[in-house]
Amino acid sequence: MTVELKVTSTDNHNFSFSGEVSIPQAPPEFKSGFIGIIGRPNVGKSTLMNQLIGQKIAITSPIAQTTRNRLRGILTTPEAQLIFVDTPGIHKPHHELGKVLVKNARNAIDAVDVVLFVVDGSVPCGAGDRFIVDLLIRTETPVILGLNKIDQQPSNFDLIDQSYQSLAKEQQWPTVKFSAQTSAGLPELQQLLIAGLETGPFYYPPDLVTDQPERFIMGELIREQILLLTREEVPHSVAIAIDLVEEAPTITRILATIHVERDSQKGILIGKGGSMLKAIGSAAREQIQKLLDGKVYLELFVKVQPKWRQSRMSLAELGYRVEE
Repeated sequence: MTVELKVTSTDNHNFSFSGEVSIPQAPPEFKSGFIGIIGRPNVGKSTLMNQLIGQKIAITSPIAQTTRNRLRGILTTPEAQLIFVDTPGIHKPHHELGKVLVKNARNAIDAVDVVLFVVDGSVPCGAGDRFIVDLLIRTETPVILGLNKIDQQPSNFDLIDQSYQSLAKEQQWPTVKFSAQTSAGLPELQQLLIAGLETGPFYYPPDLVTDQPERFIMGELIREQILLLTREEVPHSVAIAIDLVEEAPTITRILATIHVERDSQKGILIGKGGSMLKAIGSAAREQIQKLLDGKVYLELFVKVQPKWRQSRMSLAELGYRVEE
């Protein structure tokens, strides 16, 4: 069996690639399927997916609504292939970008084989969780309720657990507790997810960890450092465009543009004497070198593009579209 996969790199980095690739025949009783990771912003969905597949492909930050694109992570074990779909946190949108993100997350609910509804197990069930429950009860997709952050649970964790257990019992959802940060409970979660899948083929080569091109991951790693280093000063009005990737035997040269909405944000990103942009570039370069397993030269530019989050044309140019 052969399949064509989209490509941006010819290197063997376990990311998407082009050409015809041989996919092995699945053994008897082999299971496979797509698992949608759904939840409020900042409940640890991206951290969870990175831990499950054993490699960083989704950016994480202490700021809510970090994930923007529907990102697939692929975990292949001897008994199953699990394709995780990390979605933007479901929240009340305040601009056109927010509407696109929430619509994509909702679309994912009906497009997967199993929904993993991730909640913050260190706090009681809240209105945001119940809003997602109302969405999930309208779908026929099987749901598993996952209580994350059990390593952060306070002394009254019994009351917190009960608020979710009553919810799961009402909907007859299987429940599992885990910590994406420490990996506690993840083997049990993985087995529960596999049990929820049907027998099926390999959808991707067994050594592939994501279907996203390297350019996309590069842009996300740059955006992650902006979120970490600028925090609330430059919130989510940032988009990254990878303008050039030149691969040489000893180094990969990357040029990227950071799009912001206001001149003041540009000033913050550049910093005094270019100090902030240098710090962002240095930290992002280290992460990209891990991704590519080689030396990287990274040059960043900052461009003001007013109200790009409100413009459908600008959103499309920067890669944000409603996913069917």
